[in-house]
Amino acid sequence: MRTFALGPAAALPAALLLALPAAARTLIVNANILTPDGDGRIERYAMLLAGDDGRIEALVPRGGREPPLKPGDFRLDARGATLLPGFIDAHLHLMGLGLRLNALDLAPARSLEDALEGVRRHAGTLPAGAWVTGGGWNQVRWGTGFPTAADLDRAVPDRPAALERTDGHALWVNGAALRAAGIGRATKDPPGGRILRDAAGNPTGILVDAAMDLVRPPPPGALERDKALATALAHLAAHGITSVHDMGTTPADWNLYRAFGDSGRLSVRITGYAAGMDAVDQIAPLGPTPWLYDGRLRLQGVKLYLDGALGSRGAWLKAPYADEPGHRGLRLLDPAKLRNLMSRANFVGYQLAVHAIGDAANAELLDAYAEIAPAYGPRLRNRIEHAQLLDPADIPRFRALGVTASMQPVHAPSDRTMAEARLDPGRLAGAYAWKSLLAAGALLAFGSDAPVEPVNPFLGLHAATTRAGWRTEEALPLEAALAGFTVWAARAGLAEGRAGQLVPGAFADFVLLDADPFRVPLDQLKDLSVRETWVGGVRVFQRGAAVTPSPQ
Repeated sequence: MRTFALGPAAALPAALLLALPAAARTLIVNANILTPDGDGRIERYAMLLAGDDGRIEALVPRGGREPPLKPGDFRLDARGATLLPGFIDAHLHLMGLGLRLNALDLAPARSLEDALEGVRRHAGTLPAGAWVTGGGWNQVRWGTGFPTAADLDRAVPDRPAALERTDGHALWVNGAALRAAGIGRATKDPPGGRILRDAAGNPTGILVDAAMDLVRPPPPGALERDKALATALAHLAAHGITSVHDMGTTPADWNLYRAFGDSGRLSVRITGYAAGMDAVDQIAPLGPTPWLYDGRLRLQGVKLYLDGALGSRGAWLKAPYADEPGHRGLRLLDPAKLRNLMSRANFVGYQLAVHAIGDAANAELLDAYAEIAPAYGPRLRNRIEHAQLLDPADIPRFRALGVTASMQPVHAPSDRTMAEARLDPGRLAGAYAWKSLLAAGALLAFGSDAPVEPVNPFLGLHAATTRAGWRTEEALPLEAALAGFTVWAARAGLAEGRAGQLVPGAFADFVLLDADPFRVPLDQLKDLSVRETWVGGVRVFQRGAAVTPSPQ
């Protein structure tokens, strides 16, 4: 992921939420207001009135009369700025984002030596004996194979080090960490995991998927987690994100979100997807929670994993990897357990969000959805997270089964070189196939997968519309790409009418931009930025000398 500086304009949410009185109505005038329609079309308005209940009271078409205001209401002249619904990130890892922003980030490293120098500097800031943790490394960007424990020992020879790969599906550890975990030549691969080994059978220092659990660095403390969530919320607000679907909410995460809600510090709406049924049993075993804190927090779904990631060759494929003959990836759940967990979740009303990247994993998951469909139907809009590599024959099944394709456009340009190496050219026809899915009638929802990739939605819009020149037949028009981050993402999160659109009765969640995305070349979408972010009619982010509302 990229690191974004948080300047004075991105103050912590606790202060930002005091920007306006909670009961004030706010009229936004002189704005270029764009609101996605349900089929991706864009409608334009001139004025927006946010009611004192945090919801949109009215929109005024161009040429319409300005609504009257009462004493105590506020009026903001947007000075021609473009106003959009607040962006919805339909797939990220909220606590992972905050912890990564405050920790060692190896994403900028362009070589192994760059990464080792970053590790060396970071280790020098830690107390003696403290574990070195962080992540973001990507050996594909370095043009090398996987790094080794011996490589990491050059930077950290005297204490354990454990660094997550950018996709979160592989761990790079040094010799001290291997010794602390008791991992040696005789250690067997755990179910659903893989210990990479050299020609003699010795662990190389790379642990894939379930094997990552063999190494357990000390967990972050309460103060570190509190700071991480505050950092993540400020970071999201600075990028115009007003709602997130948090994939893998743990009981500890949920308790922290509740604490932030209790103290009025939730500046982003969080739809939680529990980290498996064990987390559901500890948080809300009888069914999804109601919306809490004026619609800012809900536990709604369950996150499961069926396979790993392409970069670590953990994605489960129908045919072997082109660059590792004989290996087809990792299946993390057997058929019976997968269906049992899915049925348990749907039975008590939880929406399913299941990670599937490889074509074999996606086909198996669609088969499982077909089997439980007679019992639970399409009302929960069960999801496949990522759906990166599809057999083209499976694409029509998404609509037929009412399954949402929750995808992250930034993965396509980021994964391009790796995908071409891992697969034969003929197997890329269903790779990151947004346009084919849309044409087949599937519901799409877009996100970032942060901290795997940056949260910046303009990078996602750029990737969705241009694909950075790679397999452009799957590129989307801007209207559809924007809908993927707004109205379609809301529908995927069972929140239509509440978020993702600027319509009366929906929450007044919106962003102000300096430029109209429909009036800049597609290649410049990635350079757009947010001037202001509003949640529930209250401004939670302001960049630079933005306009202050004037009281009436």
